[in-house]
Amino acid sequence: MRFLKLLFFILAMMVGAAFTVLNAEPVLFNYYFGSRELPLSVILIGTLGLGIFLGILSGMNTMLGLKRKNSILRRRSRLVDEEVKNLRSLPLKDQ
Repeated sequence: MRFLKLLFFILAMMVGAAFTVLNAEPVLFNYYFGSRELPLSVILIGTLGLGIFLGILSGMNTMLGLKRKNSILRRRSRLVDEEVKNLRSLPLKDQ
């Protein structure tokens, strides 16, 4: 398993290095406060990283809401289990 991870890591590094070499030409990057000349690979990787960060940020609201709902449901389930256990321990009434 370690060998496969190492192989995957080396392959990813080689693809990244090839990507950087093939996209090394400088590009003018205009932003709100000015402009700067950066290699295209840096701009693309930065954009990818920003997209991943914003995607995780937008998904956190949903995930936190689901975790909160899950904890509420676990608490209710625990209370219902205790109630059933208490009701089963009560003796039956004779008519």
